[in-house]
Amino acid sequence: MADIEIPEYFLCPISLQILKDPVTTITGITYERESIEQWLKTARGNPTCPVTKQPLPGDSELIPNHTLRQLIQSWCTLNAIDGIDRIPTPKSPIKKSQVLRLIKDLDVPDHSCTKALMKLEALAAENERNRTCMVEAGVAKAMVLFIIKCFLEGKTTGLEEGLRILYLIWNQSQEIKLLVRENQEFIDSLTWILRCKIDNHVAVKTHAMLVLHKTICVVCQKLLERLKVDFFKEIVTRVLRKRISKLAIKSALLVLTEVCFAGRNRMKIVEANAVFELIELELEKPERNITELIFNLLAQLCSCAAGREQFLKHAGSIAMLSKRVLRVSPATDDRAVHILDSISKFSAGDEAVLEMLRVGAVSKLCMLIQADCAPYLKKKARGILRLHSNTWNNSPCIAVYLLTRYP
Repeated sequence: MADIEIPEYFLCPISLQILKDPVTTITGITYERESIEQWLKTARGNPTCPVTKQPLPGDSELIPNHTLRQLIQSWCTLNAIDGIDRIPTPKSPIKKSQVLRLIKDLDVPDHSCTKALMKLEALAAENERNRTCMVEAGVAKAMVLFIIKCFLEGKTTGLEEGLRILYLIWNQSQEIKLLVRENQEFIDSLTWILRCKIDNHVAVKTHAMLVLHKTICVVCQKLLERLKVDFFKEIVTRVLRKRISKLAIKSALLVLTEVCFAGRNRMKIVEANAVFELIELELEKPERNITELIFNLLAQLCSCAAGREQFLKHAGSIAMLSKRVLRVSPATDDRAVHILDSISKFSAGDEAVLEMLRVGAVSKLCMLIQADCAPYLKKKARGILRLHSNTWNNSPCIAVYLLTRYP
């Protein structure tokens, strides 16, 4: 295919890809429908035609260019032997009336409701134009109410589709944010899903966590402060401990980080045994982005005495910190040093300080000072070493540190 010359007028001026659903604007230029719709949606001020620079109002009619599409399809067929795939005929845009009928079918029990959900999910997954139409028709409210209804009635049929639809249309809808901003019942519904016995539970609970993360990002401060310990226990035990999926774990970590600063949530997260589970998760050597989230959350939790106590109760906690320093990312180094600083300053007795020496954390602090890292991080590492230099005075790395500092 790389050696085949594609006619220039078969390409979209925006995406530079072969046109699949060509539409012509009032300026006479043909674009891929999805590309020009995205252009008009994101353009600031008065949008213009990308090619002619002439004014192009956002509500301009986009006329399907059937002739050009047929020419492209014929050309693809002629060149199929060279690996060119035929362009399928695009589906007609959905109408608001179609979506309204599907919403109405949600109130019909069993088969009709399930069929309507599957159809709505397929439409939402198809393209952004469908998602926008669905939001305008009120699908967001319908899905929120459907999920709450499942919770109140203890039914799980259709939850997977409902959650996927809600997740897909979330960014297009301001209405969802208003619906969930002060909606404790919706949060209760999502946490109920986490503990349910459901067919295809991995997909359902992963989407529940994805939606929960988006919900937590928009709920009001008062609702965040009223979250109960059971909310955190469900996330820790059902998602982090059971390792549902990478997406679910990432969403869980983001949720816990987001709510950590509200009210007494930090203590509630510690009470839910999150510190222990975070260390266990990190010991499995997850991907870099997960490690950064774990270390960030641990740093927040170790800012309180209960968090530090739970951290030190885990036999491998300090060793895990030590091994990650200078091996993952600058962000991880920053959070690791923050945790070591908290432990070295506020731990009662010398047990934790001696453990830092035994598992190599002191050596890593010395290496940080010599490494190419941020000055503030080197300063913090020096502060830790200086604070406990008497306890660590027999360590070879401390001797090296003192020699480099006082040659």
